[in-house]
Amino acid sequence: MNPLTALRSLAYPALRTDPLRAAAESAASKAIPFSELEKLSPGILPGTFPTSSPTAAGPGNLLTNLVSDVAAKQAVAGESVNALLSGQNVSLHQTMIASEEASISFQLMVEVRNKLLESYQELMRMQV
Repeated sequence: MNPLTALRSLAYPALRTDPLRAAAESAASKAIPFSELEKLSPGILPGTFPTSSPTAAGPGNLLTNLVSDVAAKQAVAGESVNALLSGQNVSLHQTMIASEEASISFQLMVEVRNKLLESYQELMRMQV
């Protein structure tokens, strides 16, 4: 018990029990059913992952997916900038976040391409 609650309980005998603390302690002791948790955040809790099988992820599919993701992020950033410039109700920080995300994605794609080219060149220099 801290000094303030001790003084409060001496000054106001009706406040000797803290109703917020009592409510928190009673709520903490009760277990929340899984069905209630599932209603709050569907699809986030463990055991609710999709059961679809992943497609074959070869290097070609990986690169195709990377390029399409980067293109989609750049398109979203462009639309957001155009909407901001045209005066639509778009927040500046969301526009900047989309723009930076597209920029970083593009930089990552360029670095992956550079590493793949270096690997290819190294393989070509190997003697058989």
